[in-house]
Amino acid sequence: MEMALDQARAAGARGEVPVGCVIVREGAAIARAGNRTIADRDPTAHAELLAIRQAAAALGSERLADCDLYVTLEPCAMCAAAMSFARIRRLYFGAGDPKGGAVENGVRFFSQPTCHHRPEVYGGINESECAGLLRDFFAARR
Repeated sequence: MEMALDQARAAGARGEVPVGCVIVREGAAIARAGNRTIADRDPTAHAELLAIRQAAAALGSERLADCDLYVTLEPCAMCAAAMSFARIRRLYFGAGDPKGGAVENGVRFFSQPTCHHRPEVYGGINESECAGLLRDFFAARR
């Protein structure tokens, strides 16, 4: 999660919402990204999607079945769906997101009967630090 926090801090320094993501396979980070929606002018450039794309390219496969994803904020529905399609093995996230999250909040994507693959989910990892990054970022903007 520390590597994901580093990615989140870098995203925040660029003016992006400070969310960071790392994908790990066999104990090694194979992809890492921070949000780039503003820089890329792309509403889908969430940290999770960028990292999933990197990992798939690195492995030469659209299936990431033996990979674990660490992200500083509870994933939204778009990112949860991408994790399901990629067959991510485990999801570790930091801060919960009552407004935009879709794992433990909102639509609870992985609990839906139409969800084809459900990763193991572990929330609250470094929660206070992850939440603090977001809180400080938005406080500075107000």
